[in-house]
Amino acid sequence: MQTDSYRHKGMRRALVNTLREKGIRDERVLAAIETVPRHYFFEKAFLEQAYQDKAFPIGEGQTISQPYTVAYQTELLRLKPTDKVLEIGTGSGYQCTVLLQITPHVYTIEYNRALYEKALLFFHKYGLKPHTFHGDGSEGLPAYAPYDKIIVTAGAPGVPKSLVRQLSIGGCLVIPVGNEKSQKMMRITRVEENEFTKEEFSNFKFVPLLGKSGWDAEM
Repeated sequence: MQTDSYRHKGMRRALVNTLREKGIRDERVLAAIETVPRHYFFEKAFLEQAYQDKAFPIGEGQTISQPYTVAYQTELLRLKPTDKVLEIGTGSGYQCTVLLQITPHVYTIEYNRALYEKALLFFHKYGLKPHTFHGDGSEGLPAYAPYDKIIVTAGAPGVPKSLVRQLSIGGCLVIPVGNEKSQKMMRITRVEENEFTKEEFSNFKFVPLLGKSGWDAEM
């Protein structure tokens, strides 16, 4: 198990200051970023990279998202401690761990079996208890719906209908939508049973969302 030293904490404080300068304002989100030891998700040889505001490869063609991107998406969710959240794309587990600092009610699903098993080990090692699943996250997790918030951590070709149907009334979905080179961050809010509002934000570049309602690939 890795240690979390004064040096690591100082590096996180500096990272949070960078995120403030870039426009992140939600104090719960900033506190979560400052709390989570991002270097736990890296090999020890890459400690210096852990607190740079950059994405980093984690294997299987996937990345641990840039801290700014994690903070940006989490801020758009407008999370409350009572919210039930579905995360599409567990990946390294970093975004999930940030969410857990704000609400304990986190469900997370990962398409890639190797990443899913690695994240499971990580959560167990550090005593974290999200509800974890392996499967096609582009279809959501209907058995446990509805969710107050849904966050998609991969770029989608469109907004999956299956996901918006799993929102509670007043709930929102934050998802990057576009082609495989660039996506626009969107927030879809379920106002009534059959009424939704759509907001568009900045452009990002995510790895592609795989699955039936994403960029289709075999499981």
